[in-house]
Amino acid sequence: MPPKHPLIHSLKVCIVQLQAEGSVTDSSAQLSSCCELLELILRSGLQQPVLSLSQRDYWHCFEQLLQYDTCGRLSAVSLAVQQTAACPKLLTAQGRGRYFIRLMLTRRTLGNVVKHLLHTDRVMEFYTPDVSVLRNEEFVEPFLSLCLILSEMEFKLNLQNCSFLDESWLLPVCETYEAVPCRELGMVLRYLGGRVFVLEVLQGGVAQVDKFAEPGDIIDEINGTSLRNSSNGQAGSLLSRLKGQPLTLRLLRWRCEDGSVYRPLVPFLRLLKQENPALGFGSRPDPEAQHPAQNQCEREGRILYALQLLGKTNIGMYGGKEVLQHAIPAVLKSGQNTKEVLLDVKETHLTCTDRSSKQQLFQHHFPEISCVGRFGQPDFTVFAFCVVDAPDVGRPAGFCCVVLQAASSGECEEIVHRIAAGFKSTEWFV
Repeated sequence: MPPKHPLIHSLKVCIVQLQAEGSVTDSSAQLSSCCELLELILRSGLQQPVLSLSQRDYWHCFEQLLQYDTCGRLSAVSLAVQQTAACPKLLTAQGRGRYFIRLMLTRRTLGNVVKHLLHTDRVMEFYTPDVSVLRNEEFVEPFLSLCLILSEMEFKLNLQNCSFLDESWLLPVCETYEAVPCRELGMVLRYLGGRVFVLEVLQGGVAQVDKFAEPGDIIDEINGTSLRNSSNGQAGSLLSRLKGQPLTLRLLRWRCEDGSVYRPLVPFLRLLKQENPALGFGSRPDPEAQHPAQNQCEREGRILYALQLLGKTNIGMYGGKEVLQHAIPAVLKSGQNTKEVLLDVKETHLTCTDRSSKQQLFQHHFPEISCVGRFGQPDFTVFAFCVVDAPDVGRPAGFCCVVLQAASSGECEEIVHRIAAGFKSTEWFV
């Protein structure tokens, strides 16, 4: 039995869950995980140029197809590459690569593009055979098969919502508002990080009366003109030229559909609040959630949980939530050495690092997690999750139960909910 690649295995699980949804949209819980896994596979083994200051990313491989692929059947790929390169909202190779993946999923041509990559030798030379999935005979066929399955699925994605792909696979809520001709909209704007933020909504203005914008929202487009990477005054100048004409505004909301703060905006919202302390950007009016607890810290606007890693144990071939009631006591009784760790629950995966040495202990994508839950004894602070165990050669993959302890029962419940929300198909209980 050939060994399984963990990324390909996770991608397969993710695709199965997406297929169960039928039509895939931006609100599909597994979409960001699926896209990130595709990205990680396309990046695996990608070599950096020796005599160049610029970094090579998988987007550059797609670009190079137009030059090195001589099959003469690149018209669809060529148009997609040109559309991606011309998008003014994308400033980095990472953003363009992510847009290209979403574009290929929408057009059902991802499998075809991967085929072009595989038979273009000059592009494949960018990858090292020892690490790359694309140049490994055992892994490339399963990966291509999954790409062809994705090409048969229906993806209804909003390609205009791409201004944050440079930073994140997680996208903000994007809405369009059409305003009737008026003298002014009644908003005070601020320019931060090349984006146009609403700092204040003026009383009696169109924005306040129609309630189409609130402080913290971003004006992404005006009448089809992108404001990404705009300079100070550009939005005001454009609105002045369009005064008295119908307006179509594309807005990016600072609040997600579930009411939480869109995480990539956290640093910018803090700056806005410094200028206008009256602004409130809390997810919910929960006084305990306004400040990180003493046992928490922040990294890039995300809360990291300071926990105790109590240990882990192999639980065999079944990873359902029923095994937690046996696996957790087994770990507690085993007397394994505990470690102080930091748990980071990200958009598509979670990572755990040793608090003292800063060494990463593990990283698991949500599709790999089969269940998560709390232990009722002694004080509801212990929780665990089951995850696909990395198989040895010749041995089928099983499940491993990882047990951690939080500082309080409330924090324990919050972590369980966040892990479960990261991948809706995960079995969980509190």
